[in-house]
Amino acid sequence: MDKLLEKIVADTDLHARWLNTLSLMENTGARKISASEDTVNVTYIILKHAAEEHRHAFYLKKQLEKLGNGFCPTYAREYLLAPSHSKYYLNYLDVEVCRHLKSELGLTGSELRFAAYLLVTYAIEVRADELYPVYQQALDDAGSKVNVKSIILEEEGHLEEMLNQLRIFSPEWQRHADKAVEIETGLFNNWIKGLEEELKTIAV
Repeated sequence: MDKLLEKIVADTDLHARWLNTLSLMENTGARKISASEDTVNVTYIILKHAAEEHRHAFYLKKQLEKLGNGFCPTYAREYLLAPSHSKYYLNYLDVEVCRHLKSELGLTGSELRFAAYLLVTYAIEVRADELYPVYQQALDDAGSKVNVKSIILEEEGHLEEMLNQLRIFSPEWQRHADKAVEIETGLFNNWIKGLEEELKTIAV
């Protein structure tokens, strides 16, 4: 991951598409959180989390201005890296986690949506806690004006909040959380392969 990010940050066009891709994924996460909300039982934590994910998507878009003008105006495929992997990453994770919850706990309806929100978000926060610091290090090493330190701090807070909610959700939360992380790890590895393949194509 270190070398991959080093290559991306060193190329302005690739870096812009990387930032836009991260923005897309944060925005997708925010929209999925909102979609999982019950019409009545919406908590402070859920609203806070959705708002912060939307802010991350906006903040990453805003960082594009530090690279120059006119980069990546939308989330169209040509403005993303590994677009297919990136666009459907969270959807695949959600589907597989729901499948696990139906099989293991027999959940349906709003209970299934909320449990999936907890596990999917937990797995993504674990990944964010690994990914963003590595990206920030690549930015520091390159002397880039782009900065994601504020996102790192908020993602750390999100992970702690998800752990607290998972402990309330089930006495066996760790087993289910580990399964979500296992599913996400497979998707992440495929995403990285997609990024590497695209960079090879560009290099050629």
